[in-house]
Parts: sequence; structure tokens; C-alpha cells
Amino acid sequence: MKVVKFSGQTLEKIYRRLDQRKIRVKTTVERIIQEVSVRGDEALVKYTKKFDNVDIPTRLIRVSEAETNAAFQNIDAEFISSLKIALNNVTNFYKKQLKKSWKIRGEDGITLGEIFRPLERVGVYVPSGTAPLVSSVYMSVLPAKIAGVNEVYVATPPAANGEVNPYILVVANLLKVNAVYKLGGAQAIAAMAFGTKTVPKVDKIVGPGNDYVTEAKRQVFGYCDIDMLAGPSEVVIIANNSANPAHVIADLHAQAEHRNGIAILITSSKKLANCVRKEVAQGYVILVKNIDEAVDVSNKIAPEHLELMLKQPNKVLKKIKHAGAVFIGPYSPVVVGDYISGPSHVLPTSGTARFFSGLGVNDFIKSTHVIGYSKKALEKVAPAIEKIASLEGMKRHIQSLKSRFE
Repeated sequence: MKVVKFSGQTLEKIYRRLDQRKIRVKTTVERIIQEVSVRGDEALVKYTKKFDNVDIPTRLIRVSEAETNAAFQNIDAEFISSLKIALNNVTNFYKKQLKKSWKIRGEDGITLGEIFRPLERVGVYVPSGTAPLVSSVYMSVLPAKIAGVNEVYVATPPAANGEVNPYILVVANLLKVNAVYKLGGAQAIAAMAFGTKTVPKVDKIVGPGNDYVTEAKRQVFGYCDIDMLAGPSEVVIIANNSANPAHVIADLHAQAEHRNGIAILITSSKKLANCVRKEVAQGYVILVKNIDEAVDVSNKIAPEHLELMLKQPNKVLKKIKHAGAVFIGPYSPVVVGDYISGPSHVLPTSGTARFFSGLGVNDFIKSTHVIGYSKKALEKVAPAIEKIASLEGMKRHIQSLKSRFE
């Protein structure tokens, strides 16, 4: 690892490599989206053959019931017991996020309120390129289901044999997903955003993906909603002399398993920095004067995952302003959040934790404002309305108001 002292240019150097392919990716994705929006399923077949090297006819894009049934015969029986633990934890966590519609009654017959309703149709993208991200199925689908979404569709790239990973199919089936489609990359995002004869148009697309998936989500935003623009996975560890170097090294190594994953250690300990530098090839060690400066640096980075390997991590937690998820103490590695703790592992990256949150129930709920006035209540506020509307030159707005009293 490279040891650096934090400065205004440190973050730019760390993230600069993420921008190198953006122009090429943008152009390629534009072409794919345009073709899918015009040619529909025909384009999906073309790009699945081009990018996944799978020649699949339109009628087989949607996973069949027979394929799903066969998947149950091709998994390890012990997986189900492990899955149940994860599903239970995720469900319990997200039930706490559910919002209730509300209404208040004011003077003179005023009624105000807010009605919360789930989205009707959601698309979930599940990566399966370098490895099938089975956990992304339940980490994305469950919050939607708990929110009350009626229709949930999954798109995931097919393997070389034209089949979907059996574990992905089993989890999707157990969570009562409406359909699974053998689609990957930008073409999958375009299909869900615009709809084809085979793939329904959705209201929102969620889930992690590579550069092409992320760029496609950015380009279709507005035609449908998206969760966030997530880049390569990242972890920041704040640690000092009290941390076990073996734990720090293991967690930094784990991050290297993600394609283009970014691993950063922020420490005031030169001893720990030197130890980690020798053992971990990829990533950065940022040397700081003390823990307060470490917190300041972390808040500037706004990491996806933040581990606090300190004697009193909860005291430091109070100072953390920006992070997708924070992991407290030596026995809370990122891996527990990736698979089983409860909160979704779909988290903001590349500094977007400053304004994005991890995927949750609220991502699948929209609100409708309710406004009710009596004649008496409207009479009281009419002069104020007329004054403001006149400043904006809205004469017909004023006439709309006055018509109630003519």
C-alpha cells in the first residue's frame, strides 16, 4: 500500500483512476439505450450475444418455471438455513423503517396530511459477471417487499451456458419475485426503464453494477427512478495502536476481492501503517496526527463502508457525518454487513454518502400530500395568497381564488 499524508489533492489522486473510462462508457451506453428503446427484444438478443457470449432467443429471456424448479436441485441444502438467518435479520431491520400515513386537523376546518404508498413496479439488477452476487437479491428485494411493492422483477446476466445461477433463482423464488430475466449490463437497465414485449417497464431500478450499469442508470433517470449511482466498492478503516493488525490487514485484503475496490487505512500509528504497508499491496494508508484528524479525513472521503477499530468507537461514531454504513469495533467487519446483519449492502460510494443513503424501505415509497380547506379557512388566507400571486404576475391564479367568493 502507498502511505500518504492527507492533503487537498489526496482524494483526487485516489479517485482519479475512476474517471479514465467515463467518456467511452458514456458513448457506448448511449448507443445501447437508444437501440433497446427502439428495437426492444431484438436489441436485447443482440447485446446478450455480444457482451455475454450467449445466443439466447427472445422466448428464453425470461427464466421459466422449469428452470427455477431445477435450481432447487442444484444448491447446497445448508444454504437454505444460512439464508433464513439473513432474511430474518434483513426483515426485522427494515420493518422498523415503515412509515405511517398521517393527518392533522387545524382551525376552521383545515385538514393536512401525507399518504404513503409503495411503488407499483420495481426492477432489481443483480450482478453475476465475475461472481454471482446472491446476497444482492435479498438485500434489494426485501426492502421493496416490506415497503409493499406488488411487482418486483430481477435482471441478471446469464452464465456461458445460458442459465442463471441457481442460488440467485432460489432466493428470487423464495422472495416471490414476479420474474427473473437473463439480461445484464446497460441493455438490462434500458429494458426495465423503457419496457419491451418481454420485459415490463418499471417505476424504479435498484441494485449495484459495473461502470456500464451505473452509467445506464444515470441516463435512464427521469424515465424511471433509480436508487443511486454506485461506483466501485470502498472501505475506510480508522485505527490506531489498539487495533489488531491482523484484523486490519484481513479487512483490507477482503476489499481487494471487489473489482477496482478501494481500500484506505487512516491511522495515527506509524507502526500500524508500516505493518499494513508491507502486507497489503493495493490501497492507501493515510497518516494523521490524531483520531480527530482521522475523523475529519473520513468525513471528507464520505466512504461506503467505514470501520472504527478503536478502544472507544462509539465516542468517535458521534463525530461521523458521512458514511454509507459504519462498523463498530473489531468484531464488526464489513463482511457481516455484506451478508447477514440486516441493513442492505447497497450503499453510496465515491463520496456520495454526503447526500445518498443506503437502500431502504423509503426508496420504494412515495408520498402524496393531502390539503383540505373550508370556506372560512380560505377566506382568512385569501389576502396573503393574492398578494404573493400578484407579485408573480399570476392573474388567473387570483381569479381562481376569488371565484370561491363570488
